Parts: sequence; C-alpha cells; structure tokens
Amino acid sequence: MSAKLPAKILVLFTGGTIGSRRGAHGIDVDASGSYFLMEQYAQIAGAREIAFETSQPCNLLSENLVPGDWATLTEAVRAAYGGGYAGVIVTHGSDTLSFTSAMLSYLCCDAPFPVVLTAANYPLDDPRSNGLANFAASVDFIADAGLPGVFALFGNDRGDSVVYVGTRITQALPFTDQFDAPYAAPFGRMRNGRFEPDPHPLNPAPAKLARSAPPSPPATPTRDDAWPAVLYVKPYPGLDYRVYDFDARRPRAVLHDTYHSGTANARDGAAGRSLVSFISYCRERGVDVYLVPMRSPEGDMYASSSHLTGAGGIALGNISSEAALMKLLLACAVFADDREVERFVRTPLFFEYMA
Repeated sequence: MSAKLPAKILVLFTGGTIGSRRGAHGIDVDASGSYFLMEQYAQIAGAREIAFETSQPCNLLSENLVPGDWATLTEAVRAAYGGGYAGVIVTHGSDTLSFTSAMLSYLCCDAPFPVVLTAANYPLDDPRSNGLANFAASVDFIADAGLPGVFALFGNDRGDSVVYVGTRITQALPFTDQFDAPYAAPFGRMRNGRFEPDPHPLNPAPAKLARSAPPSPPATPTRDDAWPAVLYVKPYPGLDYRVYDFDARRPRAVLHDTYHSGTANARDGAAGRSLVSFISYCRERGVDVYLVPMRSPEGDMYASSSHLTGAGGIALGNISSEAALMKLLLACAVFADDREVERFVRTPLFFEYMA
C-alpha cells in the first residue's frame, strides 16, 4: 500500500507586515521576508506535514493597495481551483485586511476550499510578532475545518486565534491593533489545532458553508482604471457637505456611514451640514447615496433616519461598512445601470448580511 501524500496548500504572499523587515527607513516589505515565514513554520513543534507551494502575486504594504491588486490576487486564487489543493493562505497587511477579505469573498465566493487571509502585528523577526502563530493557525483551520469560502484569521490580545468569515471582519482598532466582527461574534476560534465555531445565532452554521451550489461570482475588472470612484463619508458633528463639488468630478456612488443608531444630521436649515440636503444634491447629479448601517424600518427607527431615506438615501441594514463599501465598489465597476448596482449590492454572495 502506498503512503498517503501530505495535504497541499498554496501560500500567496502579498507583503504587509508579515512579509516585512525593520530597516533604516522603518518597517517595509522585504523580498525574502515572506519566505522566512515558511522557514519558521518548519521549525515549530507540532508543524503539520504539508506540501506547501508558494507564489508572490504582489509585494507591498497593504496601505498602498489599489483595486487592480485585487484583480491580481483573485486571478492567483482562482488559478488554484481544481489544482488538488486543500486550501490557500494569503499573507496580507493588517491595515486593509478587512477590505481585501470582503472583496475576495465576493470574487471567490465559489471557492472549493478554504481561502484564509492572515497578517501580523509586528514583523516576523520581532519577538512580539503573532505572524507565525497566525500562519500556523491558518494551516490548522484548513486541515481541520476544510470549509469552502473566504476567511480571515488573526490572534487577539488574549492569545486566541480568531477566525472570521471574510465579509464579517471589521477594521483593526488604532492603538490596540485588534480586529472585531459585527455583534462581537467572530466565526470561531482555533484551539489546540481544532476549529471551534462560535454558536452566536447570527453566525452561519459551518455546514451551511458547504453549499452544493454556491453563487456565481461577478466578472473581475482587471485594469485599475476600470474601478470607478466611490466616495465614502463618515459623519461627525460639524461636517460641511459643501466641500464636495460634484460639478468638478462626480463619483459613481456614495456610501455614507451613520452613527451607531443609524442616524446622521437631518436638521432643517443646517446650512450645508444636513445629510438630507446632500442626498438631494447627489440625486440631482445622478449619484446614489447608500446609508450603512441602517436599522430596519420595522424596528425602532429615529425620525432623522426616516428623513434620510425619505430624501432618497438607500438604506443597507445588517452589513458592516467594510463589506458594504467593497460590494458597492465592485458593483459600480461591473454594472453600468444604477438599478443593477443596487440589485447586486442587496443580493447576498458570501454571508455579508447578518439576518
């Protein structure tokens, strides 16, 4: 009887802190930094017998990422379909990890194996780095859970290796570098090499991810200039919308955050500071304004929220700002008709809506 071959995992290096070294000008990507990760993994106790294959589609700090890089990464992931891989690990910078996780979740929603994005809080040669632990836990997740789809994995400050559905990881907090999930409910955790799902009622059951007929992903715009401008606005007291001059150059759409209760300034006569007036301004110029996150109109909605939707704002509920922004950006790149953009944004692809 022939010996069983080890599982095969493709590792895609894209740079980020996990592929960086500290130099004379600060922390920056290093040509050999990513492969140092593989050397480290081979030396740890309990390393799984895995046949790793590696590739480096790009090598940059993730704050320098542009939409064309998503197309490059998507092509590399999709090229692995049918290649006999148990999964794919994408090493990535933490600054934009949540955005790439969401975008890749849409473009690879039909992945036949786990695609796990992971990162590091410090370069690998820094003793404080969690990069090796995150990578090892990503290997364990692929080997143990084997769930198809896109995920992110990052260790928290309590030493837990936290697993997130790719569309349900929010940006890391400043000062602490900690990621989170909507409702503080990540998909699960890795403990002693085993995946333990979080039983939160809004989380998809692991069996639900093994869908026999996953949705078809949209076409991937390949050129960077194929991604139109989408304006993202966060509210704050005193925001003056008159600084946005769409007569000079207008975006394809606007995503406007709301405060935690689904509100923003809807005050009458607030010269230039009312979102109601800004929505009207945008609509007069053919620009749709999406509002996120909004509460259900069947629930306890504030009067100001009703004014926003009454003015023509398009409410999106139960989806994070990161997931909504990436979906709107992708929709505007794929569809010319604004009605098709809204239809696509509202159609679930990979558990981005928490209902």
